[in-house]
Amino acid sequence: MRFMVILPANTESEAGVPPSEEKILATMGFNEELVKAGVMLAAEGLHPSSKGARLQYEDGKVTVTDGPFTESKELIAGFWILDVRSKEEAIEWMKRAPFGGGLQLEVRQVIEMTDLAPDLAAELLPREKQMQDQVAERRK
Repeated sequence: MRFMVILPANTESEAGVPPSEEKILATMGFNEELVKAGVMLAAEGLHPSSKGARLQYEDGKVTVTDGPFTESKELIAGFWILDVRSKEEAIEWMKRAPFGGGLQLEVRQVIEMTDLAPDLAAELLPREKQMQDQVAERRK
């Protein structure tokens, strides 16, 4: 099972202020533990919403709005993708994360093709794998 762990943005991350060296090193150590255990598939930080855009689809029309998204209360500063046996295992791993100060992480299961379209899964899984392989090749 794959789970996404969402790291919320805060005033500093939205201002583009990088974390302290201490926080970066602590998070890097935590990420290394996840990799050694074979559970981390990805972990990335995100630029502030001021460097992003939102697309809204309505009645066949697409409206693009550039950031920042100051009206949003819950922005994302980063994420992990974990491959674990259960939500409980994902939670146990994230309990070890080097955070404090009231930070709240969100753990959400990734929808698999078999969850989304069981009747089409046999047809779509090979196509999905081919796309994943192409993405992995591009990252090399």
